[in-house]
Amino acid sequence: MDTSRRTLLRTAAVLGGIAATGLAPLGRAIAGAPAILKGLPASWFVDYGTNAEMKWESVRPGDYLTRQSHLFVRNHTATPTIDASSYALKVYGDGLSTARTADAPVVLTLKDLKKLPRTKLVTTHECTGNGRSFFSAQQGTPASGTAWTLGAVGTVEWEGVRLRDVLKRIGINPAAVSIQATGLDAPYSTGGVDYGPVRRPFPVSKALDDALLAWSANGAALLPDHGYPLRLVLPGWVGIASIKWLGSLEVSLTELTSPWNTKWYRMTGPSYPADSPPLTVNPVRSAWELPWGAGLDVGHDHLLTGRSWSGAGPVVKVDVSVDGGATWTRARIERRPKQHGWTQWSYSWNRPRAGQYVLMARATDSKGRVQPLETPFNDNGYFFDAVVKHPVTVV
Repeated sequence: MDTSRRTLLRTAAVLGGIAATGLAPLGRAIAGAPAILKGLPASWFVDYGTNAEMKWESVRPGDYLTRQSHLFVRNHTATPTIDASSYALKVYGDGLSTARTADAPVVLTLKDLKKLPRTKLVTTHECTGNGRSFFSAQQGTPASGTAWTLGAVGTVEWEGVRLRDVLKRIGINPAAVSIQATGLDAPYSTGGVDYGPVRRPFPVSKALDDALLAWSANGAALLPDHGYPLRLVLPGWVGIASIKWLGSLEVSLTELTSPWNTKWYRMTGPSYPADSPPLTVNPVRSAWELPWGAGLDVGHDHLLTGRSWSGAGPVVKVDVSVDGGATWTRARIERRPKQHGWTQWSYSWNRPRAGQYVLMARATDSKGRVQPLETPFNDNGYFFDAVVKHPVTVV
């Protein structure tokens, strides 16, 4: 999607002020300000303005969880600053046991939510467009949107309260089918159209299964860029479904819709029907923990590492190739998934000769889903799950 006009104007104003002083903010790229608040050092991130991608070479192989400081950022407008002391979640709709209107919702403060049973949940959190650039670079079919490589992903241990416990406290009608989560960020505008705040519905069945309202990541309060003070987490599902800066939940007896599940975040293009459903469960993907085009020393053994993940279930095996797919070898599993997290693996490359090589990693999850060698094109570049061809040079 295009960056909103509002964010562009705010960014231009800030950049103008910086240019006038001849100074630049320390520890981050200028382009992200003011859409992203945390530092974006170039050694950790590719800065796209409203979005920022984690560089895989910045990942420490021994770490399982992704630090918030390193986690990718996907914003539609700009990160808001919200006062937790005055924050409240509003819950309403005809799907509650006692119907409530948006003007007379059930109001829950953070203090109210923290009185309920707490839960910690590890999930791999990922942008739907992760890998989008490879539609162009690898398959020759460019797609619109942020040109992510594979760094719009991370694994986080969230802490919060199960949504089912919140709904049990409030009371939900057994006939309720849909819940719409709405964020507190600024309305999203593009092409002269104001689409309102970011919002997306999901089934009550998901809410009653594993949905979480999270106020913490990896043992610390959420950073503003990652949803402070409260966000929704839908394990295994597309990132857009896990609404940040959660402001309200509408519980409905009928199916709810928004532009984020009708206009966007569904497959469109020549390979898909006009009524293709909204995207939910993430595909299988793999990444090497190496710079793109990395240089490796000749005459040495190299222990290469990587990670694989899936929204449907744990990754159970990973096959790797160092010759562009001509031959394949089973990678060594170093750490199996925690709950909904990723699998860490390694491959020992013994004394490769000097030359150009293409590394490939192909994962299989517990549901039998295997990464393909090619992904059918869609207009918005969602769900690129093909095996990525990672170039390296041995010198």
